[in-house]
This record gives sequence, C-alpha cells and structure tokens, in this order.
Amino acid sequence: MSEQQAAQPEVWMRGPVPGVPPLLQPVAHALLQAKEEVTRYMDGFDDTYLWLQPGGRASVGFHLQHISGVVDRLFTYALGNPLSEQQFECLRAEGQEVSHARSSDLVLAFGKQVEAAIAQLRETDEATLTDARYLGRKRIPTTLIGLLFHAAEHTQRHVGQLFVTAKLMPFVSR
Repeated sequence: MSEQQAAQPEVWMRGPVPGVPPLLQPVAHALLQAKEEVTRYMDGFDDTYLWLQPGGRASVGFHLQHISGVVDRLFTYALGNPLSEQQFECLRAEGQEVSHARSSDLVLAFGKQVEAAIAQLRETDEATLTDARYLGRKRIPTTLIGLLFHAAEHTQRHVGQLFVTAKLMPFVSR
C-alpha cells in the first residue's frame, strides 16, 4: 500500500461507495476497510509464521482463510442459496496448514471476495433487506440485512485478531 493510500481517512469517511444502496453503505465500508487493513497488515509478512498458533490460538493462515470464507458463505446465504460442496470443503480446510500457501495469495483471495461482495451489494434491492433468510443446514432464521451485517462485523472481528497475531509472530519461536 502506498504512503498516500495509508494517509487516507478510513473508508467510511470517504463518502458513499458508488452503486451501493444507502442502507448497505456500512456493510460496504466495513468490508472495504477490512480489505485495506489486511493488505497493510500483511505487507512483508514472513510466511514461515503463517501456520504457527501462538499460545494455541488461531494462526494467521486461519484468519486469512476464515475471513474470505465467512464473506463467501454469508453472501451465499444472503442470496437465499445453500452452500456448495466446494464451500463445505473450504470450511473444513480452514486453519489446516497448506504447505505451498503464501500469505500474499490468501490476501489476494480475500480482496477478490470483498470485490464480489461489493458487486452483490450493488445488486441488492433495499426493499428486500428484511426478507427472511436462513443460515446453514439447520436453517436458522434471520434476515437479509442480518446476514450482510454479520458478514461485515465478523470480518472486522477477525481482522483485529489477525493484526494482533501477525504482530506477535516475531516474538514466537518457530
């Protein structure tokens, strides 16, 4: 990330995201902020730490996989669709060490997932935000806006955990 990009105000302070309905701006802002922060936090990250679990906590690799997966899964449910077998495979694989994985690839994958989510937000009719949606195989009832908001806040929570974990890595023995 350039110095100019780092000096910009937070995404929500830059105005509306073009094409995203007004009631969904907070979701778009949170996801775009997460994308920028992940890119910044992971710049120069030493991949030898990617799968280490300091104090038995989640690895940096897990957080990177999980934030992409959460956005993908919750936005799938937002469309009223069930998860595919590939999505279940990705869910089962979250946190499992992938020997050839690089943090830069995981960051890029998250960025693409955020862009897909923003595209979906642009196509979302605000009149449908309180429509019923269902979460998971148990079909837990929620609403469209509930899923979209949770995708944003859950992502932000894991970005914070990612940041702390990534910063601890130089102090963790390999």
